[in-house]
Amino acid sequence: MTAARLPALRRRVSAVLIASQILGGLGVATAIALASVLAQEVSGTEALSGLAPTAMVAGTALLSMPLAALMTARGRRPGLVLGYGVGAVGAGVVVLAAVIGSFPLLLAGMAGFGAGSSANLQARFAAADLAEPERRGRAISTVVWATTIGAVLGPNIAAPAGRSVAGLGIPMAAGPFLWAAGVFVAAAVLVAVLLRPDPLLTARALAAGPEEEAGKEGRSLRAGVRAVRDSPRARLALVTVAVSHTAMVSIMSMTPVALSHHGAGIQLIGLVISGHIAGMYAFSPVMGWLSDRFGRLPVIGLAVALLACAAFLAGTAGAGHGRTAAGLFLLGLGWSAGLVSGSALLTDSVPQAARAAVQGLSDLTMNTAAGIGGAAAGLIVAQAGYGWLNAVGALLLLPLATMALRRRAKPLTPSA
Repeated sequence: MTAARLPALRRRVSAVLIASQILGGLGVATAIALASVLAQEVSGTEALSGLAPTAMVAGTALLSMPLAALMTARGRRPGLVLGYGVGAVGAGVVVLAAVIGSFPLLLAGMAGFGAGSSANLQARFAAADLAEPERRGRAISTVVWATTIGAVLGPNIAAPAGRSVAGLGIPMAAGPFLWAAGVFVAAAVLVAVLLRPDPLLTARALAAGPEEEAGKEGRSLRAGVRAVRDSPRARLALVTVAVSHTAMVSIMSMTPVALSHHGAGIQLIGLVISGHIAGMYAFSPVMGWLSDRFGRLPVIGLAVALLACAAFLAGTAGAGHGRTAAGLFLLGLGWSAGLVSGSALLTDSVPQAARAAVQGLSDLTMNTAAGIGGAAAGLIVAQAGYGWLNAVGALLLLPLATMALRRRAKPLTPSA
């Protein structure tokens, strides 16, 4: 690989990752739209319906490190292919569980299904492997933006997917998972065939310096943990991604419940969540440009400000549905700013050899924290109310704001 061929390779890698993100996002969104409904049908009780998406989040977290370990050893392509493949198998297990009526098997299938979501998340780092440092934020944000297409289309084709299996003896709520399995297989084939040469292995081959002389030892998961421990900037990046994701998931997951308590119908709730998703993904290229143009630290500060405003608006909205919608839109924007700037800063802050391991650690941390936050959110709303949930979400931002202010004296520019 020569310098003259790099621009064409970057465009090729970006195009393949965008296509896989659209497919992966479509598979996740199509199936997850009816996951709670299917769980209620199989379990026979509404009380257990929330365990299906929780099992998916847990699977996303648990599978992020094995996928990162594979990428560290073999490159991005095998890790992404395995992630989509396990996601397809998990979706198939969910369909089987629905047919035979086994709730434990359903949860196991949802955990495996989470591998597809984990692959989608880690694809953003593959976009950064070959990106120039001053364009790394935009490379990540472009791949994140591509998820918008699948996330918007998915819920809209869930109903046709359910009707398509009506004559096959499969419950309608399980139909989207059958479609998701096929979409994940298509994403895996796309990556396996077209993501060549592997962006991570190519980046390592092009890199020079002492960090590459460490060889395989410098690429281990233990080396990744050491890299985060030894870098204040990497720790700030890890906290940024984890806090942004946890605050978003916790507040968003209970907003439909709060809206329904104040008389909102299904259509209005759907519009509010659609606006939230638009905030999450549609404006990510703007966050990537800001991160590259002004540096990672200012955009982390923007994320804190947006998430705090979102918590204030949503937490004090009461029956004001427009105020809640505005809060959820800002919540999505804050998540986007935090994810893009934090992911770019994390990639900037660790040696090339340790990046894949550190990025897997980041996804493990953010999904584990979000899973705990999502589970706690229901308890907080049940005991104290939706307003207090938003107050707790705002309090989560304080450690992040403190860390960012401490680093203000040492600007975190892309070149740094």
